Amino acid sequence: MSEQILKAIESQPNEKIPALRPGDVVSVHVKIKEGTRERIQEFKGTVLFTKNAAAGSSFTVRRIATNGVGVERTFLTYSPRIDKVVVERHSKVRRARLFYLRGRTGKSARLKQRF
Repeated sequence: MSEQILKAIESQPNEKIPALRPGDVVSVHVKIKEGTRERIQEFKGTVLFTKNAAAGSSFTVRRIATNGVGVERTFLTYSPRIDKVVVERHSKVRRARLFYLRGRTGKSARLKQRF
């Protein structure tokens, strides 16, 4: 009985989010609400890491904004606010968390493409 109740209230995964891996260059389309209007904003960057914890799952995307300032944003995988995620490129990485990219800019921050 209690298992049925847990499954009923358990949040459903967002099927518009594909399987992500660290190093992927993604474009995340997020619904932003401004007053009474709602629009879609794109956030494009590299996936630093993913956290898999059922309804608490998330992934962090990092991009370089103007003047070389790094911007990181964490998105919830089960969030209905995410309209879609487009994987534009897969990169070859050998670790699960790419924190070393935070201290790098320019050519040293590049990742090799995986085919």
